[in-house]
Amino acid sequence: MSQERPPLDPHPLSPYVSWAGHRNRDPILEVFKQKFPSTPGKVLEFASGSGMHINYFAPYFPHLTFHPTDLNEHALENIMRVTWENRVQNVARPSQLDLTRDETWPNPDERRFDVIFVINIFQVAPISVADGMMKCASQLLNEDGFLFVYGPFKDHGRYTTASNHEFDQMIHSAGVSEWGLKDIADLEKAASAYALGLSEKIDMPANNFGLIFSRS
Repeated sequence: MSQERPPLDPHPLSPYVSWAGHRNRDPILEVFKQKFPSTPGKVLEFASGSGMHINYFAPYFPHLTFHPTDLNEHALENIMRVTWENRVQNVARPSQLDLTRDETWPNPDERRFDVIFVINIFQVAPISVADGMMKCASQLLNEDGFLFVYGPFKDHGRYTTASNHEFDQMIHSAGVSEWGLKDIADLEKAASAYALGLSEKIDMPANNFGLIFSRS
């Protein structure tokens, strides 16, 4: 795949999302190898998009069952196609999930998860989505489970690198009000409302963060 960044396009099946996904998947995988449970369990992904990440990670953890979700129906169809083409055995059928509508969430009395993860949504999603994300995670995580959030963020009001400042300016230049780097402090505030706290902040390549939230 070309290393040149395509034009910014948050649609889950866009060339930009594919480029970003191939760029970050191996560093994220290395974190997952350290953090994922070693015993059988369940993993949920919010906003799975094309399914590239979940189908890449799943074969490394055959003892875990991965559950993809997305709001976009075309994305769900693509996830099923990618899973079938790659013959991935431990990725479940994708389901539609809207973080702003709790009636679309799994029933916590029927299914809970050891890990929930979400990758690269907050530079284009409104920060209000964080409230639904934290509420949903608090309901669906096992007692010792965790939520992993990956992406570029400001850190308590400051840019951690000049390149993140430039990236934020580039996103804002698109003229979409909710686009732009969000602040880790705002995710912490949303988490605290649901008895979750930031337990680990991991510096990742390309000036991104891996944020781990667990029960306070």
